[in-house]
Amino acid sequence: MSQEPFVITVPGSSANLGPGFDSVGLAVNRYLTLEVHPSEKWFFGSSSRELQGIEEGEDNLIYKVAVHVAKELGKELPPCHVTMTSDIPLARGLGSSAAAIVAGIELANQLTGEPLTVEEKVRFSSLWEGHPDNVAASVYGGLVIGTHTEESTHVLYGGVPEVDLVLLVPSEELKTKKARGVLPSELSYKHAVRASSVANVLVAGLLQNDWESVGKMMSEDLFHHPYRRELVPHLEEVIQVVREETKAYGAALSGAGPTMLCLAPLHQGEEIQNKLQRHFPSFEVLHLRPAKEGIQVKKGIQNKEASAQIS
Repeated sequence: MSQEPFVITVPGSSANLGPGFDSVGLAVNRYLTLEVHPSEKWFFGSSSRELQGIEEGEDNLIYKVAVHVAKELGKELPPCHVTMTSDIPLARGLGSSAAAIVAGIELANQLTGEPLTVEEKVRFSSLWEGHPDNVAASVYGGLVIGTHTEESTHVLYGGVPEVDLVLLVPSEELKTKKARGVLPSELSYKHAVRASSVANVLVAGLLQNDWESVGKMMSEDLFHHPYRRELVPHLEEVIQVVREETKAYGAALSGAGPTMLCLAPLHQGEEIQNKLQRHFPSFEVLHLRPAKEGIQVKKGIQNKEASAQIS
């Protein structure tokens, strides 16, 4: 096989930002990295704590996505040895599965000669995930706003917000399937209009850098916060403490939770992180930034350890 080794890096993400349910996403500077070498057979390995117990062969999610995309392109993939690293917490609402989906699409893209446009990557990933928020953020980086159906996907890039991010990460996992299971199957017309208007103001605030309005709308979500608070018992307390005792703009569930995201003024995230860590000692409180770049690919890497394993 003549394919040269390469590295794929994909950022994690936070979705919804409160009322932007299944539509608004923000890439964060936590990353999934794939180091890919030619091999006689498929193998996925990792020493990262966040990836312990991953499937090593063709049951791996990244492999499944890559093969699906290749099939859609009418191509076959040569086997590879893939070494994975990640600092994206699993099942915490920071887009770990979305990053894996996007990584699988880019893996297929690289191994088939890079036939995919950015829009096609977003389309493939949204079809697999079912909504565009996390996956589009991982593809583009920065802020994205999108809509998706089985027939079409439309995503707009919103730039990179000049804010700090503070995240409160509980020790327990919350599977997306469980978090979606508590949501209602439908909303009344009046309720849907109100919920949509809150989301509209959120998006306008994001695009105009009106962070006071953004923070207010984050906590007024009607699409999922009212139903998921039973699964994240500290949510209301966190929102209140953030609003009343810190300089942060606002707080909301990150994706399906249980992680809670705070948007903070630039260069004040560390101060807010320290205050929230003292107030919520049982949580891991992180100070992050929006990821400026989405998928990144570096070719021609050399790794003696990986090469030795493959040979």
